[in-house]
Amino acid sequence: MPVVHCAVTRRVRPGCEEQFDEQLLAFVRQSIATDGVVGVHILRPAPGNNDREYGVLRSFESEAAAEKFYASDVFNRWLLDVEPLVEGEPEHRKLTGLEAFFRSERGWMPPRWKMAILTFMGVLPVALLWSHLLGPMLSNQHWLVRAASINVAVVSTLTWVVMPFLTKLFHSWLSQRQKYKEHTHGN
Repeated sequence: MPVVHCAVTRRVRPGCEEQFDEQLLAFVRQSIATDGVVGVHILRPAPGNNDREYGVLRSFESEAAAEKFYASDVFNRWLLDVEPLVEGEPEHRKLTGLEAFFRSERGWMPPRWKMAILTFMGVLPVALLWSHLLGPMLSNQHWLVRAASINVAVVSTLTWVVMPFLTKLFHSWLSQRQKYKEHTHGN
């Protein structure tokens, strides 16, 4: 069963950042041992900027484990404990498939159409390259072995080389809408 990734972001009230950060660390330490949780990443604003958005990217062993966690007393107590320190409601987002490549250090995601375009830009040349290089070498193999071998090469190349490079190269374009939203909302 695939791992499920969920991002929750909160905007902290001005002047409450230090207290929120302390409570966030305590909550993560307490909740990391929860059944079904397989990892946690804390996303903090970069030092020296005025952003007050914090995020927690949590990985679960299954969809059921994620649902159980977010309905738990531990999570609901956390929401109550930090209520005086935050503005607005928490934003929950389940990251599926390739979205994990595009998560930012600030917790926002680009529009899906931009993710699709960038993914296509990465997949097409990598698939063509590996098909050209491995196809002839594996021509005597069963079609399934050939397809699986090429796909392993494609996915590995995308995961560790191409997608990290493309998301860094196109960061400004991917984040353009978000920056516009932040600017127009005065955040």
